[in-house]
Amino acid sequence: MATDYDAPRKTDEESEDSIEELKTRRNDKNSGKVDEDEVEAAEAFELPGADLSHEELTVRVLPRQADEFTCGSCFLVKHRSQVAVVKGGVSYCVDCAG
Repeated sequence: MATDYDAPRKTDEESEDSIEELKTRRNDKNSGKVDEDEVEAAEAFELPGADLSHEELTVRVLPRQADEFTCGSCFLVKHRSQVAVVKGGVSYCVDCAG
């Protein structure tokens, strides 16, 4: 069976609203508002500079691996493929040497 994919599709579930219903919705000032508790919404936001001393982080720190180096300028640990220059025994990454 051939299907015309350019033809508009309608299902039985779709129903067109009458002009009166649409006018009623447009005039209803509360129809576009979302019911949301302002206190709950405010609790979800964290302000910059907020006191986070009660928060606890658990991070596993790994020692520098054999194929890594510490940049002499930015002091970040990077893979040895990022070495750009070695001056006086100190390695510098491509970001700092460029």
